[in-house]
Order: sequence, then C-alpha cells, then structure tokens
Amino acid sequence: MEFEQAWLDYSRKCSCEGTDGIEAVFVGIADDRQDILIKNSVAELQRAFVGLFGRELAVHTGAPVGDGICLALREGMQAEAYHIYEDGGKISIEASDSRGILYGVFALLRHMQTENSLRGLNLTKAPVMPMRMLDHWDNMDGSIERGYSGKSFFFEDNEILVNDRTVTYARLAASVGINAVVINNVNVKDAATWLITERYTDKVRALSEVFAGYGIKMYLCLNYAAPMELGELASADPLAEEVRGWWKKQMAFVFREVPNLGGFLIKADSEGRPGPFTYGRTHADGANMLAEAVAPYGGKIIWRCFVYNCQQDWRDEKTDRARSGYDNFIGLDGTFLDNVILQIKNGPMDFQVREPVHPLFGGLTKTNQMLEVQIAQEYTGQQRHVCYLIPMFREILAFHTYVAKECDTVEDIVCGRTFGQKNCGMAAVANTGNDENWTGHDMAAANWYGFGRLAFEPELSAEEIAREWIRLTFGREEQVEETLLYILMTSWRAYENYNAPLGIGWMVNPNEHYGPSVDGYEYSRWGTYHRADHLGIGVDRSGAGTGYALLYREPNASIYNDKERCPDKLLLFFHHMPYTWKLKSGKTVIQHIYDTHFEGVEMVDEMVERFRKLQGKLPKKPYQRMLERFLHQKEHAREWRDQINTYFYRKSGIADERGRKIY
Repeated sequence: MEFEQAWLDYSRKCSCEGTDGIEAVFVGIADDRQDILIKNSVAELQRAFVGLFGRELAVHTGAPVGDGICLALREGMQAEAYHIYEDGGKISIEASDSRGILYGVFALLRHMQTENSLRGLNLTKAPVMPMRMLDHWDNMDGSIERGYSGKSFFFEDNEILVNDRTVTYARLAASVGINAVVINNVNVKDAATWLITERYTDKVRALSEVFAGYGIKMYLCLNYAAPMELGELASADPLAEEVRGWWKKQMAFVFREVPNLGGFLIKADSEGRPGPFTYGRTHADGANMLAEAVAPYGGKIIWRCFVYNCQQDWRDEKTDRARSGYDNFIGLDGTFLDNVILQIKNGPMDFQVREPVHPLFGGLTKTNQMLEVQIAQEYTGQQRHVCYLIPMFREILAFHTYVAKECDTVEDIVCGRTFGQKNCGMAAVANTGNDENWTGHDMAAANWYGFGRLAFEPELSAEEIAREWIRLTFGREEQVEETLLYILMTSWRAYENYNAPLGIGWMVNPNEHYGPSVDGYEYSRWGTYHRADHLGIGVDRSGAGTGYALLYREPNASIYNDKERCPDKLLLFFHHMPYTWKLKSGKTVIQHIYDTHFEGVEMVDEMVERFRKLQGKLPKKPYQRMLERFLHQKEHAREWRDQINTYFYRKSGIADERGRKIY
C-alpha cells in the first residue's frame, strides 16, 4: 500500500535563514567509526536538502574546507546527546556516539523545517529517558489487536515484512528519539510463538538490522509457555532445571542469529496468558529465569505488571481489580535481577481517559521501572475521535509520589534520577498501521510524534510539541497552525467531558471498547464497575471499602481516602457519592454530569466549525480524511451525551437545573 512521509515530508519548500552556502556535509569521523547510523544520518541530510531547498549536498570526509554541515564525534558527552552550533556559516553537530549524531541531524532538520534561523544556533540536548519504546500489538496474520489504522506493516500471512515502509517507519521513530521497538503482540499466539526459532530468524535478523541502522533496538514478545508449545517439554516451571536449560539454549541460538536483539517483553498470568503462577511460582521466579538466559548477550526482560484475576464476581465489593498490580508486585520489590524491568501502566486499570497514577510508582524502591502509556486510543476514541494525549502524559510524569524528599515524581523514577537506575524509561502502545497516513486519523500522528519527543525531552510543554508537529506536517500558515493547535489542546478535555465522569471510567461497549454503554461492564467478570444506584455512583476504594486509596504514600493516601479532600476529577474512582454531593466547583455530582456532557459536545462543535474554515488551506486528501473523522466525532459525541445523561436522569430522578433536553 502507498504511504505518506508524515512529519518527514520534505516536499514542502523551506526558506530557513542561514542555509545559503551550505552545499556539503563534512564527516569528520574516522573510517572505523563510520557505522550505518552515520551513513543514514548523512543520507537523511541529503534527502532533506533536495526536498527542502532543491539542492544536493556533496559529502566529504575529513576537516571542512568550506561552509557546510560538519559531523564529529567528541569525548565526554552523555550517550545519545548532541550539540549543534553555528559558527561563521558552518553548522557543527557533535556527539559522543553515532546515535547522538543521528538525533542531532533530525534536530537540525526539525529546526530548519519549522523555519527557525540557523544563525547563532547553539543547542545541546540529551535524552532524559534511557529507554524510549514503542510496543506494537501486531499479530503475524496481519491483524493488530487494538489497532485502528489498518493492518500490520510488520507481518502478513504469518510472514515478516522488510521493505521501504519498515525503513520509513524506522526513520520516523528515530526522528523523535525512539530507541526501542517491540514488533509483536504481548498476547503471543499461533505463529508468533515460533519467532524465536529458525523458522523466522532470517527475517527477524533482517528487520532488526533495519532498526539498528536508526539506533533502535528491536524486542520480541515471548510466549511464556514456549517450551511446551514448541513441543519439547511438558512443563514451563521456572524453577525446573530442564526448563531453565531449555531457555538458555534457545536464547543462545536467538542472540547468535539476531545479535541486534534488545530482549523480550512478557505478559504472564493475566487475561488467560500462561505464566509462573501455574506452578506456584512468583513473577520474580519467571522473570529472573528469562533474565539469566539473556544476560550473557546484554539482553533485557521487560515484565508487564498488568496482572489481575479476570474472573471477579460483580457481587464481591471487596475484591478490586485496581489493587491487583500493586498486590502482585509490591512484595517482590528487590527480588528481580538488574536486567529485568517492570513495565507499569500509567493507571491501575486500563488506559482510561482519567485514572489515578499507579501506586507501584512510589511503592517500589529497589526495582527497575518503566512507565507504559497507550497512544493507540483504545478508550479515548480509537483514532476516530481526536484526543491529544500529551497533556495527560505530562500530568502523569509530574505526579508526586513522595517516595523521597526530592526527585519523587513519576518522571524522576522512570528516568533514573530517584534510585540511580539505568534500566528504566517510557513505553507506549503504538498507534500505527498500514493506512496511507499511518494512524487512521491524521491528527492521531501527533500522539506518536509527541510521545517520542516527550520521552526525549519531558521539559517540553504539550503546546510546544503540538506546534512542532503541526509545522512539520502542515507548514507554518498561521490559520492552519492556530486552528489545529486549538483542536489538539482542547481535545482531551472535550473527550473527558462527554465520556465517563469524575474518574469512573469504563462506560463502553464490551470487547470493542467503542461507544457508550453505561452498564456494559457493570455485571462483568472483568471487574470494571461504577456501582450506580438511585442514590449515587462510584466505587468505594477508601479504607472502609477496598482499601485501594491507602496503597499510596502520604499525603496522597489521606487525600484520596477522604471524600472531602479527594480531587473532584478522581472522586468517583475512590468513593461512592450521592448525586446531590457538592463538588469543589459548587455543582452537585449529577449537575456536573449533565453540564460536562453538554459542554463536551459544544467543544466538538467548535472544533468542527474551526476546522471547516481550513478548506483550501490544507492539502485536499488530508483535509477530506480529517473532515470525515470530525463529522463522525460530532455525531458520536452526541450519542455519548444523550446516553450518559439519560441514564443518570432516569437513575436519579433529578432534573437538569438548566432545563435542557434529556431523554
């Protein structure tokens, strides 16, 4: 299928001040250090200059003999960092390693594409997060679990694809600082179990080499029961010597055949996936067995903390799915090997539009941790609604856990400041597919772009990132920029307004997770409830209820445990409240529900009206694609408003004080 170049589209001519006279790239790097990353960095500069300025760059090795762009390695800089500066018309990009050179090249091009002057440029950047990972949930038959942008471009008919599209994907990922990619679904099944066998190693190696050329380590998801499913053992007990020996032998083979492999991501003992619980073992037993097997090759084991018993009885008001991740892992703190990283979802449930931060952040003090977020908008509009998630991610990163007097935020923990860890970072469930524009909704690409930029530079504001993406993708026409910026920066709040209120979540159609269904999961085994009755709504997670609120460090525990002090935006997550309860805003719970759902629709209407005025100012094809999505969102927001408001009007019998139409 055809595909676009997204924010690396160099066809839009640029008039960046300071490029006059730049006609060459001087590679002042010794031959023995000119690896594939350096070559790809030079190739990117050449490609960009032809597209942006209509002229070719000559390539010279050695010291510069005229104006141009100079690439050089320098000792003493942080890994992956770069320094770009202009001096007398020469542009220098310095780094201590070839990844830094690559990131510096993309930063220079970003600077030029956004029409910033090169004169006096002096920019030094180092990535804040050691690992900046995208997790793809692609299946080998070509489908994507929770994919909303077409089919996989990694797999088709149980074969691995290595082509121009995978190269372009690697370029796009590297351009925003992504340095790790997981290519297959965490729910490993069928042919994917065989990815660690000779059946696929040739293509796995070829794909890993594409990624390596752009500074990206490739990871695979493992089937924990592989020793059994590949037909060799009768058990997958992590403490059984024959199982440990099987994995050591298999990992020796895999890393010999695929030396660029970074390691493996594991989902175990959750939602029907096999794991160590089958044998009465712990997650540390399972993770450490695999970590020992990959350690000789520098491999890492990333172990997901999304573990819960999905057979909960809705009549049981004490068992709480929100507690499960904490309860399963807090007692194992300090027992994992150093090449194990626990990957923890941003919230305790499942990527809802509003959740508290996971209590494992601040709970664990002796274990490597990664933050997992989701840019595949499973519960936030499935890339049919625009929902810019970078403001949410910044709130999560800024959350104070109180695990230390200083450096206690989630960002501090997952970047390694708090505990001095190096095996840590951020991961996002990816939102790409083989659609022409990669992400289904053109504006969903802002989440892909934004996640990478945020993981590299968390100090960037959501607005700064949005402006960058708009300028790179659509140019610098003022009305286009301001309109799309308004839409992006309004979208998360609008979506939350017409979605589930005050942190309750989950009012969606089961299985597909799209569209309103207030009671969709209310009597379900999945443990995702709102507990609404004719008097009130919410889950009692205080000390008198499930006790979840008390899992946090003080003062968070006391704040969440007290309905008077609990933030309104999370009130119904932590407490069952009367509809007549007055929020800090002065509104009752029921009036808040009515008002926000009407306001959410009005906000979408405003987005659509503003977007329509861009006709003729955006390329025809993207404009038409986006308009179709916006018109769908306009109607779908009304469906959310009317179903939610009607449900609670009929449940409570309390009328809207403003007399608006509720069915």
